[in-house]
Amino acid sequence: MLDARHSIRTHTCGALGAPDIGANVTLAGWVHRRRDHGGLIFVDLRDRSGIVQCTFGPEVAEAFATAERLRPEWVVELVGEVRRRPEGTENPEMVTGEVEVEVSSVTVLNNAETPPFEVEDGIDTDETTRLRYRYIDIRRPEMLGALLLRDRVTQRFRRALEDRGFIEVETPILTKSTPEGARDFIVPSRMNAGKFYALPQSPQLFKQLLMVAGMDRYYQIARCFRDEDLRADRQPEFTQVDIEMSFCTQDHVLDLMEEVMAEVMDGVGVEWPSEIERMTYADAMDRYGSDRPDTRFGMEIACLGSVFSSSEFKVFAGALASGGRIKGINATGCGGWSRGKIDALNQLAIDSGAKGLAWVAFGSDGEVRSPVAKFFSEAEMDGLREALALEPGDLALIVADQHDVANEVLGVLRTELAETLGLHADGLHPLWVVDFPLLKWDADEDRWTAVHHPFTRPFDEHLEQLEEDPGSALSFSYDLVINGLEIGGGTLRVHDRALQERLLRVMGIGAEEAADKFGFLLDALSHGAPPHGGIALGFDRLVMILGGGKSIRDVIAFPKTSSGACPLTGAPDTVSARQLKEVHVSAD
Repeated sequence: MLDARHSIRTHTCGALGAPDIGANVTLAGWVHRRRDHGGLIFVDLRDRSGIVQCTFGPEVAEAFATAERLRPEWVVELVGEVRRRPEGTENPEMVTGEVEVEVSSVTVLNNAETPPFEVEDGIDTDETTRLRYRYIDIRRPEMLGALLLRDRVTQRFRRALEDRGFIEVETPILTKSTPEGARDFIVPSRMNAGKFYALPQSPQLFKQLLMVAGMDRYYQIARCFRDEDLRADRQPEFTQVDIEMSFCTQDHVLDLMEEVMAEVMDGVGVEWPSEIERMTYADAMDRYGSDRPDTRFGMEIACLGSVFSSSEFKVFAGALASGGRIKGINATGCGGWSRGKIDALNQLAIDSGAKGLAWVAFGSDGEVRSPVAKFFSEAEMDGLREALALEPGDLALIVADQHDVANEVLGVLRTELAETLGLHADGLHPLWVVDFPLLKWDADEDRWTAVHHPFTRPFDEHLEQLEEDPGSALSFSYDLVINGLEIGGGTLRVHDRALQERLLRVMGIGAEEAADKFGFLLDALSHGAPPHGGIALGFDRLVMILGGGKSIRDVIAFPKTSSGACPLTGAPDTVSARQLKEVHVSAD
């Protein structure tokens, strides 16, 4: 029951039930549906809490006359008595299905134009129209439910983190552009001609400064911005659960996050494992061909080097001679696939970076089909069957190439096959991927760049090789992966100024550039920075997974389209010449 001092309503629609029978109530909401049965009019009234059936009889002439002209999405206030529905008319599909409200008076608070689509689940309406009328789209139960889920997850995170001593601190939205990561959104400064702010891609540097400041444990439900091409799970502005803690090890961060995630999931009624598997980056790439493996199904990648170590097949022999690998997967049950379907996999392998795809199909009748099997000895065929656990009806897919290429191509094929064959199991399968390389070579920029970010702490035992062999250094880094999607990532941070400057030099960032871009951080590291680390969780993506969605746009109240536009407001838009002049930007 609502506090009547603060609302024209006494109750919400979805809260009414058998205990309220006989009560006089005042409701307010939207006309969801109207049915005229001649001598009786039924109106389903909807608000955020749900729907309740209301009845209008001709004996209440004024209310009945008003009900005759009500239309969908009109906003009304109803007064009436809650009564039990007549026997046989109950609706078990509705939370309020035992009762109805016999209306004594009705007030139209506002009428409405015919909506551009039905306020129902499962509508066949293009997304642009839904986004143009997002305020109507949110009235639909599935959209409203997604935002209510988002709220519950938010509150559970806050409660779990506050219970563990974390303090919520807001960090700046107008900040400084940095040379790492995706493109920044930049904002011209009126008061500083020719200079620009950048919208933060994350609060990374500020949360590190908070650790230097002695905050000890920080969190924020943070808004972040990246000017990058969009996909189903990306937006130019997004939300992350940002977390940082001092005096911690990698195990401390992972253990604490497992506790927090378990508590959040329990709070929203989602089944969650008591312990999350931890897998090294190297194992993930070798076994699944991805640093965000989907572990809901098998089809693991196997090394076939020992099987074909003496192969006379030139492609295999050449790959091994050049230091490459021969690896394969068992596409279980695909041995009967047509040549056309297998050729499509070959094209996918080529598009993913391979020179080609070798395959051997084992028919259910024992027949072997393959353009390359004629080059294999009997022992090699036996070894192939054993290494990939092949049975009649299976299809062996083999890539001979450089190690990383073979892994990544088979990882792509594995994911494609799982989608085609419907191998994804129900439920959430979380996984920690740990011990990432510190750096990777960027051929376009002709320098080493950070795998996570430039402030990641390398393994102590790998410090000596930073300059001589940067690519072999591992780091204190970790990603949380759920069902093949990266949900969050974090690292232990460099807390020593000399080491941070050294890392920047290895990445081709000299002293002058380092001082210009990161001088404030380097100065802070000189003033008693504690060991610290943290993680950031992609909040939109997490809620999408929990809600069973395919796009984060369906769990964001007012998202952008795939081109970064907002059909509702028309953003981005032009501005006047005067506005440009005020911020010292030329209209040319």
